[in-house]
Amino acid sequence: MENIKTSYKSVLSIAGSDSGGCAGIQADIKSISACGAYAATVITATTAQNTLGVTDIHAIPIAHLEKQLDAVLSDIDFGAIKIGMLHSCEVIKVVQDKLSEYKAKNIVLDPVMVSTSGHKLIADDAIACLKDFLPNVNLITPNIPEAELLIDEKIVSDNMEAMAQKIGEQFQVSVLLKGGHIDDTSFIMTDVFYIYETKKVKVITNPRVNTNNIHGTGCSLSSSIAAYLSLGLSMEEAITKGCNYVNQAIAAGKDKILGEGNGPINHFGI
Repeated sequence: MENIKTSYKSVLSIAGSDSGGCAGIQADIKSISACGAYAATVITATTAQNTLGVTDIHAIPIAHLEKQLDAVLSDIDFGAIKIGMLHSCEVIKVVQDKLSEYKAKNIVLDPVMVSTSGHKLIADDAIACLKDFLPNVNLITPNIPEAELLIDEKIVSDNMEAMAQKIGEQFQVSVLLKGGHIDDTSFIMTDVFYIYETKKVKVITNPRVNTNNIHGTGCSLSSSIAAYLSLGLSMEEAITKGCNYVNQAIAAGKDKILGEGNGPINHFGI
């Protein structure tokens, strides 16, 4: 019988490492794997972090970051790229240059600026560099505070669709605006996405889960979308499936205990 070989559907995660395993690279690997793709990584920084918060950040030297990018991008064909923590202009520039050099596709960027516990994860001058980088990616997945930083406007439930469209047009990129920070008393979780190429706006709703175990939700969502893109789904399909996957993972982990603070979602539903 002939031995037929097939290629892995691969995703590269470019992000920071979470020593507690709830967010960052660790959450990305779990999410990408759970959604059926192969995860490779480039680490931009390591953090001293647990369920209670971040106590220290150590930036990976730029020369080593560049070596990591060259190593994986020169060897592996990635169906999608997920980008998380980019803490400085120097990091943003080398990532942008390398992704352009290797003609990366399906780039999903989670504009990580502040941790769930309120710890700042990006230098002030890097916010402007990040804004300049956004037109070079295919999708951004900001939460409400991050989106407000990007456009310097207040976002509420009534203007989410208009704000998603405004962000998309301003930065020439598709946008998934996550609604988790809006109206915590509602039983419904509402996300809005705007597809820049087609100008389509769509609202996604899922049941809101009452739990504090949401550490790493944003990382897991952006990486699950990248996984589905690598499997060949359209942007709209990947976003919808990613939102549903994370909602199910939150529900599966709502009563789990890890540490003394905000625990992770349950990526594999076990």
